[in-house]
Amino acid sequence: MTYPVIKAAAYVLVHAPNILLEHGTTITTERLLNPDSEYLKVLPKYLRSFDDAVNYAPNQVYIGNMKPEELRGYPTPWYANPVSGSRDGKYGEIMPEDEFYGLLRIVDRFELVELSPEFASQIKPKIEARNLFSAKQLAALDKTLDLSEIEKMVANNEADGLYLDGKLVGCVRAAHETDENLSAHVVFENLVSKASGALVLANLIKKHGINPLDIDYIIETSEEAIGDMNQRGGGNLAKAIGEVCDCLNATGSDVRGFCAGPAHGIIHACAMVKAGVFKNVVVLAGGSSAKLGMNSRDHVKKDMPALEDMVGGYAILISENDGVSPVVRTDIVGKHKIASGSSPQAVIQAIVADPLEENGLKITDIDVFAPELQNPELTVPAGAGDVPMANYKMIGAMAVKKGEIDKKDLMMFAEKHGVPGFAPTQGHIPSGVPLVGHVVDEIKEGKMQRAMIIGKGSLFLGRMTDLFDGISFIIEKNSGKTEEIKEDSEALKQEIRELIAGAIKEVADSLAGR
Repeated sequence: MTYPVIKAAAYVLVHAPNILLEHGTTITTERLLNPDSEYLKVLPKYLRSFDDAVNYAPNQVYIGNMKPEELRGYPTPWYANPVSGSRDGKYGEIMPEDEFYGLLRIVDRFELVELSPEFASQIKPKIEARNLFSAKQLAALDKTLDLSEIEKMVANNEADGLYLDGKLVGCVRAAHETDENLSAHVVFENLVSKASGALVLANLIKKHGINPLDIDYIIETSEEAIGDMNQRGGGNLAKAIGEVCDCLNATGSDVRGFCAGPAHGIIHACAMVKAGVFKNVVVLAGGSSAKLGMNSRDHVKKDMPALEDMVGGYAILISENDGVSPVVRTDIVGKHKIASGSSPQAVIQAIVADPLEENGLKITDIDVFAPELQNPELTVPAGAGDVPMANYKMIGAMAVKKGEIDKKDLMMFAEKHGVPGFAPTQGHIPSGVPLVGHVVDEIKEGKMQRAMIIGKGSLFLGRMTDLFDGISFIIEKNSGKTEEIKEDSEALKQEIRELIAGAIKEVADSLAGR
């Protein structure tokens, strides 16, 4: 049996402190319910600079300049012990907010984003120097609107403002007068997801020398619902992103599964490639503006920076077996069934233990597990605990129960088979996929045999079911065989010859008896 492979991976972050202030759900809700709160007054003082964000160790891990295990030996808290980071990473980049506003205008097909002439002229050369987008696309930055007109639209609630250091530099207009699904706020959220998705796809293409015309299909796995009043989640952000990056031969669709969406999307892509429907499928997602600053109230209380200021993005290329790239074992897929139950133990049993046992593997045969990889510095202050560690403890406890490790070795399980969390709390972004790039490199370098990527989702958030969700797959070293293995042994050939001879004899005997 031949398997599809993971050929390339890319990751990007966008530093977005002003978007946090204007669009983070925690902040907008507080502004609505308690506009004079002390939290809102002091929050701006706790925002990080771009340099702070670049020099934050977990962010450097995310874009590939550091390995996850390096975080174990690094002094904590990480925000108080900066590294010497770089905007550019092995897998992608960290984009500053001013350039991201320009990117919002570049990806805007309906001229809903307005920028002031002064601001647009400042950022155009910066984006041009990155060499990710064409001159034709950059020309969108030449069409501007006088700042006084932008101020009027924002004052009249016809648009949501784009701010830098408290100064208005642009806005996003509503796309319809009465449709709430096309309000300025929703359009802004969708454009953030589209722009960050386009940024990561552009990085995937550039970093790995991919011809965009070779991409056949795009699967987008964020948590945004793209639509209008009659089809509120109609979607196809996938094609919208592919259009920006000149993937002219591609079609695509969106896959939604809350935090588990990326893992579902990768399995969809692998099935397509294995079936021969498409040769090169990109699975990607941009980030979420709504989730910025989710735990910032607790961060401020503990006198620490509002660390949830990063919009995330990832892109993974699934292709036909090339004999070199790590394969995805499509025959070993863990799934949380409707009947599985929603307790943490039931989830781990269904998506980790069961698929391994059914295929003759032990939990300890997996070199590294990639469950929800949220950075603990973002979640622990809010009382949510160290999410990756909690997952590793549950997996380790399952290994103890099966007799694969001693109980005394449980605490060592996470260090041997896990990594510290390093991903931003962007919902779908942390759920397994941030480790794929590191896993691919480790396998190619001969340092790892196989890894399990785990996606988990809270389906109950939509109030349509109280079910949980989870799905997993295994990435493994390529055996070098790119063709289907066919049974051609001498014994099988002899068996076929005997069957044919027997059939001929039966026909001959039947004719002789007439």
